[in-house]
Amino acid sequence: MPKLWNDTIASHRSQVREAILDTTATLVFEHGLRAVTMAQIAEQAGIGRATLYKYFPDVDTILHAWHARKMNEHLRQLTEIRDGVGDPADRLATVLTSYAHIAQQTRGHDADLVRFLHPDPTISDAQQHLRAMITALIAEGAADGQLRTDIEADELANYCLHALGAAAALADDNALARLVAVTIAGLRPTAG
Repeated sequence: MPKLWNDTIASHRSQVREAILDTTATLVFEHGLRAVTMAQIAEQAGIGRATLYKYFPDVDTILHAWHARKMNEHLRQLTEIRDGVGDPADRLATVLTSYAHIAQQTRGHDADLVRFLHPDPTISDAQQHLRAMITALIAEGAADGQLRTDIEADELANYCLHALGAAAALADDNALARLVAVTIAGLRPTAG
């Protein structure tokens, strides 16, 4: 087959897959984790059930794929910020603020859905990647004298991630900004 034909087929498959992921997430957010069926997904996505089953065997698999895609998008965004311009402390503050906004987006998610998605090994990999990213930025900031050196960078990264996890309970952007400011204040060098 010509390359153009293969590219067209691959593009179509990607679009169908993305439609399935988005439709499933929308249905689960509207109706709850266990109320969504493959038939509903196929109907809402505008595809046949046989086509849906060519892509995914069940709703659980679709949700894990959707969640992995979301996490990869978040990591890509945070990596772009980390690799941006500015000193390490400024880039760290921007990464932490963005992470807090991501955590805040989980507010209101169905508790069953959160419990269902979090044992996923993809989450552990993403958390390790994020922790390493924040650790490296903290170490850079400490080497520049902008951040504290009396506590190891990996411990401070854990502190940041745990503290900013509280953003999931915040509805107000001002409260989120205060949480980020307090977290970053804990990274500053101590007097004496």
